Amino acid sequence: MTHTPDAPDVTPPTRISGPVDEAELPALRRRIQIVLIVTQILGGLGIAIGVALAAVLARDVSGTEALSGLASTATVAGPALLAMPLAALMASRGRRAGLVLAYLLGALGAGVVVLGAAVGSFPLLLVGLVGFGAGSSANLAARFAAADLAEPDHRARAISTVVWATTIGAVLGPNIAAPAGKSVSGLGIPATAGPFVWAAGVFVVSAVVVALLLRPDPLLTARALAASESGAAPEGRSLRAGLRAVRESSRARLALVTVAASHTAMVSIMSMTPVALTHHGADIQLIGLVISGHIAGMYAFSPVMGWLSDRLGRLSVIGLAVGLIGVAALVAGTAGSSHGQTALGLFLLGLGWSAGLVSGSALLTDSVPQEARAAVQGLSDFVMNTAAGLGGLAAGVIVSQAGYGPLTAVAACLLLPMAALAVRGAVREA
Repeated sequence: MTHTPDAPDVTPPTRISGPVDEAELPALRRRIQIVLIVTQILGGLGIAIGVALAAVLARDVSGTEALSGLASTATVAGPALLAMPLAALMASRGRRAGLVLAYLLGALGAGVVVLGAAVGSFPLLLVGLVGFGAGSSANLAARFAAADLAEPDHRARAISTVVWATTIGAVLGPNIAAPAGKSVSGLGIPATAGPFVWAAGVFVVSAVVVALLLRPDPLLTARALAASESGAAPEGRSLRAGLRAVRESSRARLALVTVAASHTAMVSIMSMTPVALTHHGADIQLIGLVISGHIAGMYAFSPVMGWLSDRLGRLSVIGLAVGLIGVAALVAGTAGSSHGQTALGLFLLGLGWSAGLVSGSALLTDSVPQEARAAVQGLSDFVMNTAAGLGGLAAGVIVSQAGYGPLTAVAACLLLPMAALAVRGAVREA
């Protein structure tokens, strides 16, 4: 029996009874996109509430600024550690199972962060931040869920629409960090840990929405459609097959470098900006505004990046990402005590990240066979978050030893391999 968009999903999560009819696909795409948009808003809110003050909280609990960069390292370590197991789970049971698990781990991690802050344990705080970062895994994986059933010439726009949805929650999150902090007054919890209490609740709601409404599963549906068209059961879903698919495609390798370099440069600079702002007298509210502007750059203009990527090509938008992140590093790194210039630099940094993520994710999906996509996409998230974790760790050391300006210069140098591969790819296509 064929699933319809309005029929309940009564089949086991590991399979669907058959591909949907061609006439049903547009309605199914809309349903899945709406569910993903709702969860992106909620997930973006939960992530942004905590990230806004993670470095400050780490500094306060550890008692030293040199260790504050470990906060961003821990939050991206969560997605890095979860990426491959999450990809394996999605490859076998679909997007829904993976997204629910990631959101629940994020909620658990946020609770451990609160406990670590309350008892003053820096190691416990870091463990919690690792778990909290799992919520980011869900929001990152959702962009690929949007691409599962998208038409190839609209794939970047499908990805960018879901990325854009994060704007609402992500921009709101840092600005409610102060009220969230006040809400725990009298409970023995530091104000800077209050946002993580709220984040835990938001992640739980996100998990419930996905579990109930992301039906039928987009990845399993796309796989059934591909099998129906080819007349054979798909093979090569393992992580080893995903690695092989990347080795065999230069475009897939460029896509991996693009998302990793863009994300690492962004995380390295963004994570230490709140600390740099405090050096120049900024309070929590001002930090929240600067981070909100940065997050607006990351997400609000992603539909533009998707449209450009579909119309002008993936390589053109990768080049745009290199330019934007490079300019952002220059503007932010030379801002000094000018909070307005720092805000502008962070906004441009967000735009560059958006261009790199959307174009790189679309190129990656384009470049590998359908049956290997879940594994390759998991590999992409593993690489980007591992690289960003190392970048965040180095960022704290660089700022404590040399300053914020040198950090932005080092981050800009990460763009060189990305630019070289993009130029090489453009020459090959010319």
